[in-house]
Amino acid sequence: MSSNHYPSSILKALAEQQHKGVYKNLKNSCEGIDFYSNDYLGFSKEGLLKAKLNDSYKERATIFGSTGSRLVSGNSTFVNETEKQIALFHHSQSALLFNSGYTANLGLLSCVPQKTDLVLFDESAHASIYDGIRLGQATHYRFKHNDTDSLEELIQRHKKNYDNIYIVVESVYAIDGETAPLLEIVELCKEHKNIFLIVDEAHSLGVFGNQGRGLCNALAIEHYCFARIYAYGKAMGCFGAAVACGETLRSYLINFSRSFIYTTALPQINVEAILYAYRLLLETNQKERLQSNIAYFYSKTSKIQNLVRSQSAIHCLVVGNNEQVDMLEKEFTQRNIYVRAIKSPQIKAGEERIRISIHSFNTREQIDLLIEVLP
Repeated sequence: MSSNHYPSSILKALAEQQHKGVYKNLKNSCEGIDFYSNDYLGFSKEGLLKAKLNDSYKERATIFGSTGSRLVSGNSTFVNETEKQIALFHHSQSALLFNSGYTANLGLLSCVPQKTDLVLFDESAHASIYDGIRLGQATHYRFKHNDTDSLEELIQRHKKNYDNIYIVVESVYAIDGETAPLLEIVELCKEHKNIFLIVDEAHSLGVFGNQGRGLCNALAIEHYCFARIYAYGKAMGCFGAAVACGETLRSYLINFSRSFIYTTALPQINVEAILYAYRLLLETNQKERLQSNIAYFYSKTSKIQNLVRSQSAIHCLVVGNNEQVDMLEKEFTQRNIYVRAIKSPQIKAGEERIRISIHSFNTREQIDLLIEVLP
């Protein structure tokens, strides 16, 4: 069969993407001013993590590949001890490493809620959360973004019909940087014995809490969470993720989470990077530098309309349509500033936006230049 022969459905789908102006191409990392990456603390860009890993090579030989899943040949004392350190850092009974935040959400949410359970999740939750829920067997409903009244209405309507209810939120939402009303959600959970809270802390780790432990730590609600997901591809500057949870849930995931059981484990060098990233949280002042830059950006942008500001590293300018978003992104690029356009249908039509990430390594001069381009 010719390599140029494809099913018509594939060709039609790609043509529609191009017609709508939402055709995606892979972009290389940019050498200009970084206001687009998730490397909030600069662990990757500033070489802090690389320096830690280079030191480890001098001390001992590092096995490169894990050679199998954790249940075959990919486990080790080093991995087990790293998970114990993660659990200790996050004030959890235990932790279980996954290969990414996506596979952690997929593995957790597809196997824990059962047919007789209900899952309620924020409508702005990451695709990995929705995909994991969709792969499971539980009934599921979205509630309005950060709307506890909407959530409570669904609880009251359905609580008698299901054995358990799982509420799934992000502590910081990736699209707009808004934080979830976690204190109010915890109060809702306290009213019912069979409601379990799951919080994805991907964009909160390293940014909030004591020594970057996340928003659940900052709000002192860690022990009210059934599970918390910490992804390492953002502020930690490396790769992988962990589910912080109780010992029983960890055992359950080892036995039933398909994205854990049936995938090759992280190589040891990746696990080392995770461990050293945690040490960098303790040893550096990157979080303080980041928070200082966030506060500076916040103070300088009070008069800019349609700018969704937050206490997180993520901010966005709502533009309103795909064409204008593309034009504004190009205008930033011409000034050697790199941001990212978020377009429909990834988000709702009319809410297209420029997503801005503030970092510890951004200078005040760079932030001032960014603000000059904002309309």
